[in-house]
Amino acid sequence: MTQKEGTFLVTHADESSVTVRDVVDAQVLTLSENPGLEGGAVIEATLEAEPPMEVTYAVADLAAEYEIPVAVVDLEPTQQAKDLAADQPVGELTTQERAGTGELHVLTVPDGEAAPTADDVAADEETVARAARLGVDRVEIRTADGVVSVRYLPD
Repeated sequence: MTQKEGTFLVTHADESSVTVRDVVDAQVLTLSENPGLEGGAVIEATLEAEPPMEVTYAVADLAAEYEIPVAVVDLEPTQQAKDLAADQPVGELTTQERAGTGELHVLTVPDGEAAPTADDVAADEETVARAARLGVDRVEIRTADGVVSVRYLPD
């Protein structure tokens, strides 16, 4: 039997099936049964392909299941984020590792577009997948004119 071990984002869940995406290689897998998972959850698991065709999977071992909250907060980006954005043209993404665990992503956006961009980032499932890949516990999004700061943070 084929097994796949890793961290997965639950992209869809209903009563009878679940679709998950590996946060490292983006492979999408379908679980033939729902063991109680909900969309948006992150799981650390071993999945096993089901015979005879091995096109659907079952959870062989569920090591962890958790949520990674993503919030747009009413705070200005840090001075570090503003400094990173200062030299960048509109539409650029600058990424910087944080001391310890996590990352800081700074997007430069047209004036008036910071709030809608922050909402788009918060709603994007890739934000949670990236957080899971980085091993962080939460995502904080801050805005100012022309700047969106996405902070991938440990607890």
